[in-house]
Amino acid sequence: MQKIIMLGVGHGFVYQLYNTCFLMQNDNQYLLVDTGGGVQIVERLEKLNVPLTSIHDIFISHSHTDHILGLFWLLKKLTGMVKKGKYEGKLNIYCNDEVANAIRSIYPHLFPNAYMEMIASYLNIVVVEDNETKKIANRKYTFFDAKARGNKLCGFEMLLDNGKKLIFLGDETCNLKLYDKIRNADYVMHEAFCLDGEQDIFKPYEKRHSTVKSVCESFDKLNIENLILFHTEDTHIDNRKELYLREGKEYFHGNIIVPDELEEILLVEDDRK
Repeated sequence: MQKIIMLGVGHGFVYQLYNTCFLMQNDNQYLLVDTGGGVQIVERLEKLNVPLTSIHDIFISHSHTDHILGLFWLLKKLTGMVKKGKYEGKLNIYCNDEVANAIRSIYPHLFPNAYMEMIASYLNIVVVEDNETKKIANRKYTFFDAKARGNKLCGFEMLLDNGKKLIFLGDETCNLKLYDKIRNADYVMHEAFCLDGEQDIFKPYEKRHSTVKSVCESFDKLNIENLILFHTEDTHIDNRKELYLREGKEYFHGNIIVPDELEEILLVEDDRK
């Protein structure tokens, strides 16, 4: 069974939602994609009954606060578990060199000296290059430079067991140079900061983000089967999914998925039943 489990779906400064991060689940193995900005990352995993002992692989797309700061709460929790003999093995962090430098620079200032040697014993930072493939949680992930205009941003693509392709683009409006990469993909994950009619309120373009309309209108020409929209504002907490789907379907003729927090997106069913 392969699925995505959304831990958070909000943008970088939300109150009613958690920052966008999710699990790529392959049977009982996980890749955690981004960590959000706070301790809620630990709470979300506990709420889903995903034990921290099963988290050994994390991909951090870029160094913004809402993607990287949750990692330090995980390190705090895991170090306590290591000390008690409740967590074994390595914690592999896959990221670009900019993120790696940020992690190495920050964590020594956050924890007591007694934690430093222990963190060093299990933390393994793996810097990935453009178009480099790594086998993680028994799946092959190919990481790529998303050609962002701000901080260095990495996305990834992977083939599911059913042969379908999934591409994660990070949280910045897709660079036109990547259109050939995502053309004809089965699943594409892309941010949608707000509804088009509310761009004057949220100013997505100033932040290098998209409206629902703009991303759907652009991607409709690329023959994408399923478009997963995330990284949204949180003022429409009660009907966000309905509003985003309504606007998106006017401009995109494939399947649109606007997940809620803690929602699962089934990609491949378990055919061993």
